Amino acid sequence: MRFRSFSKKQLEVLRWWCGGSSSDGIICDGAVRSGKTLCMSVSFAAWAMAEFSGGSFAICGKTIRSVRRNLVVPLLEALRSIGFEINDKLSANIIEISAGRRTNRFYLFGGRDEGSAALIQGMTLCGVLFDEVALMPRSFVEQAVARCSVEGSKLWFNCNPEYPQHWFNTEWIKKAKEKNLRYIRFRMEDNPSLSAAMLERYKKLYSGAFYQRYVLGLWTAAEGLVYPFMSEENMLCDVPEGEFDEYVISCDYGTVNPSSFGLWGLKDHVWYRIDEYYYSSRREGISRTDEEHYEGLCALAGDRQISCVIADPSAASFIEVIRRHGRFDVIPAKNSVLDGIRKVGTALKQGDIKICRGCTDCIREFGLYRWESGGRDAPLKENDHAMDDVRYFVATYLDKDSDGIFAVALDRTEVMG
Repeated sequence: MRFRSFSKKQLEVLRWWCGGSSSDGIICDGAVRSGKTLCMSVSFAAWAMAEFSGGSFAICGKTIRSVRRNLVVPLLEALRSIGFEINDKLSANIIEISAGRRTNRFYLFGGRDEGSAALIQGMTLCGVLFDEVALMPRSFVEQAVARCSVEGSKLWFNCNPEYPQHWFNTEWIKKAKEKNLRYIRFRMEDNPSLSAAMLERYKKLYSGAFYQRYVLGLWTAAEGLVYPFMSEENMLCDVPEGEFDEYVISCDYGTVNPSSFGLWGLKDHVWYRIDEYYYSSRREGISRTDEEHYEGLCALAGDRQISCVIADPSAASFIEVIRRHGRFDVIPAKNSVLDGIRKVGTALKQGDIKICRGCTDCIREFGLYRWESGGRDAPLKENDHAMDDVRYFVATYLDKDSDGIFAVALDRTEVMG
């Protein structure tokens, strides 16, 4: 790995600890692709090696897999290129870094949920780096901070902004001076490796609160329509002519609430939502059983070969009906709402998925699906059934950069991650 140039803010991150800095740590937040993660991780490793020998440090992400992918892999490449010796003990999630006679240990932790705090409890650390700290539970972060009891230890945080009332914003960023932490906010323009064309591309991918957060680097409340850009006529299309390469069905299941199933077809590297089954017992005046919904699923599939059915993970009885009939492979959907909404918005704006005009209930919901008022990152639980089935498809099947894997039958074997 070769470093060509750094921005002023990146240089500040790289050298803030030099010269006997009195700060107890650093927080870097702001836009995606702004270059904060790599320069922070290199700075963290350089500081650790300059100040300690035989010390223990922690590198934390939402999951071990994500922290390895997003931070550790590029960090180790960078460190090897400038002469550090690396011993990566993959099975133990421990990395030993050596320079001359100095060697330090770096432990990798995933802060996925409240139970994760127990994983780091009892350790004594010289420093800890939190990658995407806003995605971790407060209990895990505070437990890890409490482990930094060695004289000269420092704290390192980076994240993209969330909603203004998020605990990390209120308790750490707004109190950075009180906690004796240096605070640096990044924008995309602070990454000199991004060309003008790439900057423009990223700016077009986001809208509303996500634009404010991921492009401008601001802690902004979500409000109004979740997908405001879907009111543009060019966001809808007709069903393409000819054969499709693959078919998938995504399902949001309801008894009192509506059930929404979307039929997706792949053509020329684009997934089209070409048809739908949408049944509202309130609108129709009569409820349907699981078996009747299964009949609707079969009618939607027709005689097509369906790679898999992605189902609402809470619909245990309906999933069991699908499995019992044996026609379709069924996968419980990933159900991270905010992350899924972000991925759907990006997929729509990039043209990875398209909604066909015949999906009238889906189109209706796009025009009604709104954020809750009050500053909390949550959509209203109404007009969200087709929105959920679209989200299930994108988060579970389309997204190839996730932390989980699943297997489905397509020509009997296909593995996607």
